[in-house]
Amino acid sequence: MTPQEAVRYIENYGWSTTRLGLGRTRELLRRLGDPQKRLKFVHVAGSNGKGSTCAMLDAILRAAGYRTGLYTSPYIQEFCERIRIDGGNIPGEALAEATERVRAAAELMEDHPSQFELVTAVAMLYFMEQRCDIVVLEVGMGGEQDSTNVIDAPEVAVITNIGLEHTEYLGDTLEKIAATKAGIIKPGCHAVCYDGAPEVTAVVRNVCAERGVPLRFADYSKVKHLSESLDGQRFIWDGETYRLALLGRYQQHNAATVLETVAALRERGWDIPERAVHEGLANVKWLARMEIMQRKPLFLIDGGHNPQCAEALADSLRRLLPEKKVVFLLGVLRDKDYPRMLELLCPLAQEFICLTPLSDRALSAEELTKYLKEQNVKATAFAEISDGLRAAFAAAGKNGAVIAFGSLYLVGAIRGEYGKL
Repeated sequence: MTPQEAVRYIENYGWSTTRLGLGRTRELLRRLGDPQKRLKFVHVAGSNGKGSTCAMLDAILRAAGYRTGLYTSPYIQEFCERIRIDGGNIPGEALAEATERVRAAAELMEDHPSQFELVTAVAMLYFMEQRCDIVVLEVGMGGEQDSTNVIDAPEVAVITNIGLEHTEYLGDTLEKIAATKAGIIKPGCHAVCYDGAPEVTAVVRNVCAERGVPLRFADYSKVKHLSESLDGQRFIWDGETYRLALLGRYQQHNAATVLETVAALRERGWDIPERAVHEGLANVKWLARMEIMQRKPLFLIDGGHNPQCAEALADSLRRLLPEKKVVFLLGVLRDKDYPRMLELLCPLAQEFICLTPLSDRALSAEELTKYLKEQNVKATAFAEISDGLRAAFAAAGKNGAVIAFGSLYLVGAIRGEYGKL
């Protein structure tokens, strides 16, 4: 099996649909010798900020000298981004070898595992064989019935910011969604919670009390913002000054959640020097989250895809680019609340260059352009990403700004095409 064949097998359309539940993953991993039982985890669930939180934790743990595994989704440009060790993607040959073994086990199952279940099994097998000290494990969807929740009690269960999402699977209220995500909290672990909506924190408190789990909240009153620029930001947390490489004021809240997680890990005996915390936060990288690709004109890529993300982006742009209108390189999915997203972004826009994300759920560039013109906003549709990029840079001029936004299904492709210009 080649790396390309491995990816084709995993992404087979016949089993790519979402199917929550742990039975198939448990059976598949049992057939592989239960590799997850020989690993330790930080398990991270939430609606927004999961990926950034995972990236910060991974960077800090690596700086502390641990051999780390990092499991995230979706990927931005290449499939191997989803499974990393010590900051490096799984090599294609290793992906192929692990997938071959997983396929042999999956083909024996009466109920074939889904795409996400297959990737989870590949990751667990690879992390175990590479002898990771600790794995930062991002939940795919929800928590309690997500494939990643086959693990025993993690070292720390982390709940990031929660909003209304995937309501057809997770419930139609914040309380129901929080209860589903709090399903990763198990007796024997510590828990950390983003200090978000009161109804969310109440659910997490109750779950921790019922299961006898020590809980830490990221108290944002302890965060003092110092400065921010396109080079990063500085803030004080609990009397200590930190530099954070990631852009966006909201990342300080994610960082506070990370710092509470570090405190919980220390309580469990993990040796994480303060030097490693500073180094990890100052050097962390996370693709397509307010990622600067170039400065003249400024080209920034952000994979945000819901109103919460649009609000955070708008807030950041007002702070970083005051009084400057930007060219948005935009594509959205039709099942997202794009009218609210655009309501937040339109006041900042010079114009919109519209593209179609690579998804069967995409709103076409033509439909998006029509909608924007109905709002009296300048917008142009392009069939090819490369043409859209050139048009956006031409519209921005040397001293302008181009912001790619709206869907992870689009920004990865934009990132790839940008490298070819």
